Amino acid sequence: MIRPYDDGKVIIKTVLILLFILFIVGYGIFKAQKLFSGPKINVSSVHSGQVVTGDGSVNIEGQAQNISSISLNDRPIYVDEKGAFSEKLLLFPGYNIIKLFGKDKFGASVEKRIEMIYKAN
Repeated sequence: MIRPYDDGKVIIKTVLILLFILFIVGYGIFKAQKLFSGPKINVSSVHSGQVVTGDGSVNIEGQAQNISSISLNDRPIYVDEKGAFSEKLLLFPGYNIIKLFGKDKFGASVEKRIEMIYKAN
């Protein structure tokens, strides 16, 4: 025979266990979001199609997300704890292609190309 107060305890235990499981699953999905989105590179200082004059040096600045390694024109560069990077680059006279390549720890990759023109004075 089940007593009335025992029935309430079973319901409360069941609800608490279900809430705990939902919390664990929700947290797992939230943390796995980075795995599903893959690596991202955002460049904030220059843009494609830009014409550069002067001494031909540009500062490539931006933000990398979900990246384990990143390179600028096939040369490794480094990011800080927040994913920010800043590299100085000297352009050749005429048409230049700047290539940023990033890879995450699961093998997914992203490539960002910036085409610029340097007009020497």
